[in-house]
Amino acid sequence: MARRIALLGAESTGKTQLATELAALLRERGHVAVAVPEVLRAWCTREGRIPRPEEQLAIAEEQERLVDAATADYVIADTTALMVLVYSGMLFEDSKLYRFALARQRGYDATLLTGLDLPWVADGLHRDAAAPREPVDALVRTLLQRAGVAYQVVYGSGALRLQGALLALQSAGVLPEGTAQRVDDGGAGRAWTWVCEKCSDPACEHRLFTKLRETRD
Repeated sequence: MARRIALLGAESTGKTQLATELAALLRERGHVAVAVPEVLRAWCTREGRIPRPEEQLAIAEEQERLVDAATADYVIADTTALMVLVYSGMLFEDSKLYRFALARQRGYDATLLTGLDLPWVADGLHRDAAAPREPVDALVRTLLQRAGVAYQVVYGSGALRLQGALLALQSAGVLPEGTAQRVDDGGAGRAWTWVCEKCSDPACEHRLFTKLRETRD
């Protein structure tokens, strides 16, 4: 049975790159892994606009349909229906989109939240203004807490961010022990140890980020 991994986060926090790199690394290590692309981004690119309120639920459903259709040991979702809910602004608990998004998020084996430490980058369509990412990050955390979904935050750039994701997934029991070896030396180095379980605690997140950075240096 496939293990499903959700990547959530504000704009320009590296979700797509992390999903691609994580799937590639797992394949290199002998697993069947696939990254499911973000439907909302593809929709906006195709239509040249953001969706109207009545179009949001269909986009969320298509995102989850692609996750369900993926055949692999590990299915990595480059965002989920929850992010469609966040950007829709339709945060009414009695709305169909709200109920659908939270119910679907509970079905993932692990949820990773990409931290805000990466620089904001404009893309000409979706990120045409440097909108604050902090409110989006805070809203994602709030929704995950309402849904009772545990999550872990990953920081760093390049190999460091990928390493953090591997550590989190190994800690959650989604990846087998020994998977989270150093990425930047081809996995030949010592295994890393996950040291943080209070992922919604900003102070704890800061200690984890600092420790990972110092270890790499």
